[in-house]
Amino acid sequence: MAESQSRTDWGAVVRELGPAFAARAAAHDADDAFVADNYADLRARRVFSAGVPLELGGGGASHEELADLLRTLATHCSSTALALSMHMHQVAIPVWRWRHERAPVERFLRRVASEELVLVTSGGSDWLAGSGKAEKVEGGYRVTARKVFGSGAPSGDLLMTMAIYEDPQEGPVVVHFPVPLNAPGVAIQDTWHTLGMRATGSHDIVLDGVFVPDAAIGVRRPPGRWSPAWHVVATLALPLIYSVYVGVAEAARALALGEAVKRRQDPSTQRLVGELENDLTVARMALRHMLDAAALGPMGAETTNQILIGRTVVGRAAIRTVERAMEVASGAAFFRSLGLERLFRDVQAARYHPIREPAQVLYSGRLALGLDVS
Repeated sequence: MAESQSRTDWGAVVRELGPAFAARAAAHDADDAFVADNYADLRARRVFSAGVPLELGGGGASHEELADLLRTLATHCSSTALALSMHMHQVAIPVWRWRHERAPVERFLRRVASEELVLVTSGGSDWLAGSGKAEKVEGGYRVTARKVFGSGAPSGDLLMTMAIYEDPQEGPVVVHFPVPLNAPGVAIQDTWHTLGMRATGSHDIVLDGVFVPDAAIGVRRPPGRWSPAWHVVATLALPLIYSVYVGVAEAARALALGEAVKRRQDPSTQRLVGELENDLTVARMALRHMLDAAALGPMGAETTNQILIGRTVVGRAAIRTVERAMEVASGAAFFRSLGLERLFRDVQAARYHPIREPAQVLYSGRLALGLDVS
């Protein structure tokens, strides 16, 4: 069968599932309840392997197609989309390494495809520095750590994480590895009680002397520095994560216009809607910029800079769009029944993913001035 005939229309899958997800969203939010039912539906439709190449048994979705999937999903349930984005980028990274570096990740990607494995990441909290302690033992390491923001943990299969090993020759080294979430010494802590994105299940995960075999170590890198591996992570992960916030902004616009149509002849309403359109367009354009930068590469400081600038601009514009939507909808926005209030809380999470704006502007400024950014 030709590749073009084998491809799934992932947008159609999300549009089919979306209304049921939207109907559940308010209850998940009110109860701080993880979207396990949505994850089960996504798994049944093989969405968790959408990003695995066709030749390895997956859905063959491109990076841009994954971003579109997540953006559309966020218009129905932002928590489901954000949690899924964390899984999606953990698939996208080894796919890129398989295609461009001939990295030995084929077996892993085939497992994701055949088992519909759900990946959970600690990268958002670890970022460049890493955290936790890896002690060398026979055949591997013993890892002790507490990882935060483990989105999707209640339904997760593998934690994609890292720890710091004090190498006798090299000094501190961050080692990356997967850990089964049902492994001895792994415990999920019920800590995710938050302002927004309440249904992502982003609980703390404790590793208490967990054994990690030598063969599981995928990457070794220096802590606190922009190593080549981390340019790949930033370039692939951030456009997927921030596509979610553009979807949240689009959902807010739709709700606001539904209220504004009652006052369409009012000039002040017309102006507010025009400003809302401007803000949303900036978010969409910045996301397009990120996706283009990721597609064109090459991986390195310059491309990462474009991604990080896009992350700041998308985040700002998405937050402004939802704030403007609250104004457009007027007093109705203050009632939970409309749903804008939840989107307003959810979009605030765009502030907190690394790297945040102060670090981004420093990186961009240093790069423009010809200074070291590593």
